Amino acid sequence: MSTSGWRWLLSPWTSWRAWRLARASQGNLSFDAAWRRARLEQHPDEMPYQQHGHLAAESEIDDPTARQQR
Repeated sequence: MSTSGWRWLLSPWTSWRAWRLARASQGNLSFDAAWRRARLEQHPDEMPYQQHGHLAAESEIDDPTARQQR
């Protein structure tokens, strides 16, 4: 199963919010980056997980704190 599939199964509310964010960005934000943003809005204590190899690609828009880590 893909990462996106696991996310929909294990955290449907976060996935739904991420889908809405990605759709509203009109292609500027991937589902994965939107999922991380939506997850961290509700669970800021999970920030260390984002800093372990889960940063957005250069072409993706992500939260500003992640960009400062580069």
